[in-house]
Amino acid sequence: MNTEELKAFLENLCLMPSETEWVEFKKAKNNIHFDDLGKYFSALSNEANLKRLDSGWLVLGITDKPPRKTVGTRYRLGRPSLDKLKKGIADHTTDRLSFEEIHELHLPEGRVLMFQIPPALRGVPTSWKGHYYGREGESLAPLSLSKIEQIRRQALREDWSVQVCKGATINDLDPEAILKARDEYKVKYPQKIEEVEKWDDIRFLNKCKLTIHGRITNASIILLGKPESAALLSPAVARISWFLKDENNREKDYEHFDPPFLLNVDRVFSKVRDLKYRHMPSGTLFPMETTQYDHWVIREALHNCIAHQDYHLHGRINLVETPYMLILTNMGSFLPGSVETVIQQDAPPEVYRNPFLASAMVSLNMIDTQGGGIKKMFETQMGRYFPLPDYDLS
Repeated sequence: MNTEELKAFLENLCLMPSETEWVEFKKAKNNIHFDDLGKYFSALSNEANLKRLDSGWLVLGITDKPPRKTVGTRYRLGRPSLDKLKKGIADHTTDRLSFEEIHELHLPEGRVLMFQIPPALRGVPTSWKGHYYGREGESLAPLSLSKIEQIRRQALREDWSVQVCKGATINDLDPEAILKARDEYKVKYPQKIEEVEKWDDIRFLNKCKLTIHGRITNASIILLGKPESAALLSPAVARISWFLKDENNREKDYEHFDPPFLLNVDRVFSKVRDLKYRHMPSGTLFPMETTQYDHWVIREALHNCIAHQDYHLHGRINLVETPYMLILTNMGSFLPGSVETVIQQDAPPEVYRNPFLASAMVSLNMIDTQGGGIKKMFETQMGRYFPLPDYDLS
């Protein structure tokens, strides 16, 4: 919006009989506490999502009760100081959400700041320093459990992976990947081996929940698509990148892997240098050899990066290899909330970001839905006397 459009929009906001859940007015003549700013960001973001609005608004320099008057604010004078707020807010919010824009209006009555706040991502409530906030009428309050669940259920209603990939046909799938899928399906369901041999490719893909009545889904392209078929997913990105770095964090080598992920996860892992370690178990003088990385642990982490990636965010999955560790990253927040919760519950999560894709990966023996994968990763590393996994959920 240009300046005149912003002024007209502000006039309309000021004419509202009372503050709504998605608009907050503050005098803030000189200052507003940074923590309060973050709480309002969380609250207005969540309420904008629930109201299906493009933005929530925090307005400084105007009284909060009608008839509203412009009193002006001296908060963060100067554009550089305002722009620093964007990073400061992002450092403490879910998925590093921050202001879409901070509009500065110089009116005859005084300076007004209009903070334009994006709605919470679909399926993911916006938190501030790990806590969710909302509005109860005109008051700031913790986001109620019913509203948290209302936002989280959006992830189930809008499963990107189940959507039919426009323009895709079975010719966009890799024949070698389909053969591999058949082999893994037989491993997962040995009682169906004879049946599988009689199915043509379309029937097989329907049975293993990769296609819908023969139509190619986004999940089909991710797991079985030819490399060039990844372009059909645009603007979403389906790519795994491997980077090798030295002890000074300098990049030494890299390679990118596109679909079919069913084949390429092994090719990604083949790039990792899996050194041999020797150690003396208690009670013996004979050394034992073990590999630097447990293959099951890496498989679990990499496959879960694929299953739980937020493909709406147009990012890739990264595997960064350093001399002392592997770092795997994907896009999107951690839906269960905390690793401690997952380990303590030791049960399947209530919500999957890509339920159709996750179901297909179960059929192809890539993941299971019984829960306990994260807990088993910890137990496996402890059993090998190796460092435990670290999770950064920021």
